Amino acid sequence: MTDKSQRHYLDYNATCPPRPEVIDIVAETMRHVGNSSSVHAEGRASRAIVEGAREKLRALVNAPVNGAIFTSGGTESIHYALNGLVKNGSVRRIFVSAIEHAAVPSNAASTGAPVEVIPALPTGVVDLGWLSDRLANYDIERDGGFLVCIMLANNETGVIQPVREAADIVHGAGGLLFVDAAQAVGKVRVNFVMSGADLMAVTGHKFGGPVGIGALIAAPNLPLEPVMRGGGHEMNRRAGTHNVPAIAGFGIACELADESIAKAAKISRMRDRMQAAAEDAGAHIWGKDSERLPGTLSLSAPGFSSETQLMAMDLAGIAVSSGSACSSGKTKPSHVLSAMGADEELAKTGLRVSIGWNTTEEDVDAFVREWPAAYARVKARAA
Repeated sequence: MTDKSQRHYLDYNATCPPRPEVIDIVAETMRHVGNSSSVHAEGRASRAIVEGAREKLRALVNAPVNGAIFTSGGTESIHYALNGLVKNGSVRRIFVSAIEHAAVPSNAASTGAPVEVIPALPTGVVDLGWLSDRLANYDIERDGGFLVCIMLANNETGVIQPVREAADIVHGAGGLLFVDAAQAVGKVRVNFVMSGADLMAVTGHKFGGPVGIGALIAAPNLPLEPVMRGGGHEMNRRAGTHNVPAIAGFGIACELADESIAKAAKISRMRDRMQAAAEDAGAHIWGKDSERLPGTLSLSAPGFSSETQLMAMDLAGIAVSSGSACSSGKTKPSHVLSAMGADEELAKTGLRVSIGWNTTEEDVDAFVREWPAAYARVKARAA
């Protein structure tokens, strides 16, 4: 008999379990007092923690000197990047891929600049042919500067996007490129400089760090209008007292990220075992022919609604998601799957399974056992 009291967490893309070392350093740092902007010994000690963590982040993503700005997470980094460029007049038009996390189009709309959507291909990859054609005759003098937003890895399908190729197209037309790398950092190698991005969003809780801490990586000399004002924190680019314990935890997560990346082949094999079981049961797999994050599986099961799947898995002791955790409570179809050509039935039956550094074979066994059985029951009732 299956032990339903044992839980199996397969929702790493929503938030990754924090590493024990991160929990320890956050607790330890909280025992120390000292504002990182103060000049006394306690303040200097806090400042040293902040700068040490910044260097660990820089090393992980190859960020420029003075190019890592601490924020409260991915959403704030997105808000800062888009609003910071529009407010200072550098950008007058924004292009957003159809598969971006909802925070990107929402914040793009809030800037007041015109927003255009870059379509995606059925493979889950952004349509660079469309982008190239659209920018071929873009007139900077007439229409003003522009920003293109293309994520590094999709949060629902795990499909890795051709960021370097996009950067060449964008820069060739005189524009800037913003990359949401929240789902990629700590799971695959990310190199800010080599990616060609001008701005990149990172968040700690997607790869074992604390919730509520992230960063915006910016190219040298890129003008950004601060969206939070007050003191001179973060070189006058983001006001607010540093969350030193969270920053310390973020730094440790960056330091340990290589361990997770080294497990990519093992994580991929576990993902593929769940994928094979789902396909054998009749599921449609999204992005399976594209390069993906090692631990992300996106599927649709005709006749098996996302909500029903979530409840069935939860009752079986398995935590999964119907898509982005920020919108998984909504019943509307996944905009990512719709952009890939899914009809309403497939888009409404999407499920995301995501694993990572602490996933066990027993966790995978639970999904392989429970999900196909649940789908078989649904199909039997419909027969």
